[in-house]
Amino acid sequence: MRVLQYSEITPEILKLSAMADKVSQIDSRLYYDYDVKRGLRDLNGKGVLAGLTEISEINSKKLVNGEEIPCNGELYYRGHDIRTLVHGFISENRFGFEEIAWLLLFGRLPDRKELEEFGDMLAVYRTQLPTGFVRDIIMKAPSPDMMNTLARGVLTMYAYDDRADDITIPNVLRQCLQLISFFPLISVYAYHTYQHYYNGKSLYIHAPKKELSAAQNILHILRPDSSYSELEARILDLALVLHMEHGGGNNSTFATHVISSSGTDTYSVIAASLGSLKGPRHGGANIKVVRMFEDMKLHVKDWEDEDAIKDYLGKLLDRQVFDHSGLIYGIGHAVYSLSDPRAEIFRSFAGKLAEEKGKSKEFALASAVERLAPEVIGEKRKIYKGVSANVDFYSGFVYELMGLPMELYTPLFAMARIVGWSAHRIEELANNGKIIRPAYMAIAPRAKYVPLNKR
Repeated sequence: MRVLQYSEITPEILKLSAMADKVSQIDSRLYYDYDVKRGLRDLNGKGVLAGLTEISEINSKKLVNGEEIPCNGELYYRGHDIRTLVHGFISENRFGFEEIAWLLLFGRLPDRKELEEFGDMLAVYRTQLPTGFVRDIIMKAPSPDMMNTLARGVLTMYAYDDRADDITIPNVLRQCLQLISFFPLISVYAYHTYQHYYNGKSLYIHAPKKELSAAQNILHILRPDSSYSELEARILDLALVLHMEHGGGNNSTFATHVISSSGTDTYSVIAASLGSLKGPRHGGANIKVVRMFEDMKLHVKDWEDEDAIKDYLGKLLDRQVFDHSGLIYGIGHAVYSLSDPRAEIFRSFAGKLAEEKGKSKEFALASAVERLAPEVIGEKRKIYKGVSANVDFYSGFVYELMGLPMELYTPLFAMARIVGWSAHRIEELANNGKIIRPAYMAIAPRAKYVPLNKR
């Protein structure tokens, strides 16, 4: 018998996969016949109401004379408009991550003393990765995918926690605060380990500094010389705030609710949320944006030629270029129609960073794509709601300007969203009455058993 390679797809597997694929196909017309909301959303993008939350709210429509009218997107954290929150900490020249994390977890904005004590608590937790964790868990099993390392690290934390299965609110809050503090460390150390063992680079393991904010610490432990500009730290902090939370219905947060409702431990819940976020239709979308622009620059020689840009965008939709998916990455959102408030906030700061980095032409190209893409989509496809740039459109652009490695784009999203997941996990546990179990309609015909010797 031939020895198989671990990842080898054999002819036998190919034959069986063809059978599995064929038997798994469901006639798409049946979804309409039975009024099934695919993706738990209708054609207009309206989601099936599956729960209640006080953590955040997304608005993309206004009710006018009994009719829903698309409006510019709105995002609220605990009732606070995201624009107001961002203006608040930026106008006072403060970092926002710690303040907004407090808001999401505890339902109101902290006073100065509470904010200082909370920042100190997170700083202490950052120094308390278990002894040998980096060496034994990260360095001994390097991976080219930091999200997998992060998920593995989270699951391994279970073994270091003598109260791992305790799902009382105080214990879950303690676990969540530790994970919020640990996420940047595990992700960045995993990246440096990957660079060392896979690419022969020098290995850097910088210890976090208690006096630095979350954003500053990320740049400090990431860069070999620990250097960063004030604007870079401020924009990374802004990115963390904008990615921190986005309602209970986004894929990874819904996973947090679903898994939490089963009564399992925090580490299992967060690992599942990470698995969701890793997908290119969710947290991995900004990587696709960057790679799409790389391909665009190969096809569009004159970045000021709007006809050439529109032609390329049309080819994207026609599956002729890039990854042949038929998508313009970073354009469109499951909920927002006219605008994504996070993208609008990001846009102005992206322009400032592009100017600092000498990349104003790249920013002008991105702006042109943002403006032209909805027009091209409207010409080629039936649109049930408006389309606009989403947060991934500018986050990938900003991360590239900062020289952040692409391997960390999605982990950066996770470093922010762990706060939202934590708030939603606590909310689910505080109100948990039933395990979440939606219905699926079985449409297979009844079958008669045939004995093996007669098949």
